Amino acid sequence: MKYIGAHVSASGGVENAPLNADAIGANAFALFTKNQQQWRAAPLRQQSIDAFKANCQKLNFPPQSILPHDSYLINLGQPTSEGLEKSRKAFIDEMHRCHQLGLIYLNFHPGAHLKQISEQECLSRIAESINIAHHEVPEVTAVIENTAGQGSNVGFKFEHLAQIIEKVKDQSRVGVCLDTCHTFAAGYDLRTTEDCERTFAEFERIVGFKWLRGMHLNDSKSNFESRVDRHNSLGKGLLGENVFQYIMQDSRFDGIPLILETIEPTLWQQEIAWLRSITKN
Repeated sequence: MKYIGAHVSASGGVENAPLNADAIGANAFALFTKNQQQWRAAPLRQQSIDAFKANCQKLNFPPQSILPHDSYLINLGQPTSEGLEKSRKAFIDEMHRCHQLGLIYLNFHPGAHLKQISEQECLSRIAESINIAHHEVPEVTAVIENTAGQGSNVGFKFEHLAQIIEKVKDQSRVGVCLDTCHTFAAGYDLRTTEDCERTFAEFERIVGFKWLRGMHLNDSKSNFESRVDRHNSLGKGLLGENVFQYIMQDSRFDGIPLILETIEPTLWQQEIAWLRSITKN
């Protein structure tokens, strides 16, 4: 079964996210459990927690179809001790919010070395950050999103993802989210069926599909291997439609949230319907 959705608004309370997802014909969704541009937020109200769970149950969104995303401010590979501690504290809070909501995943961008520490030291700090969060919060899986490699971000090579996973102590609670735009911009081609076969074979060899917990389905405004993160609507960018047809026809992408972060929310319902129409039965 393909879980197809979008990163929907939780404005007015997290309980509104499943309602917004259902309104666009989704059977999966992503959300922010707090304002993604602020470090601190008020605790979730029990009323919102209860309403979120009730709406998910009513609208048939099981936990494995939901991929919450953490704050963009968090950098688990921060080179400074003060910044690292602040990011870790915020990440633990995000994990706790997911646990309160009965969610099993927390998707995050791995981090950046800011040209102050080595790439390897940054990857080690990210893994240690995950270990600390696992110690503080039970059950929630940390889902590492591959990046385009913009600036000093790590995570744009499949090897980076594998190295982080290798250093996580509880590997039952770590996974990967692949973003099609980021993958392409990082230098893994997806434009043709042959490109998809080659790129996903490389992912299997270096990381492994057993770690795949979700995907972000985005076309790309930026060029191949540009290391620039610029999303576009499906079929309107440099990737084209083929990669999305490939994913919809491949059972390796069953049972995980496939989330649109495309740039025109007014098209999400149309994009979801199209993806569902080309899904292999």
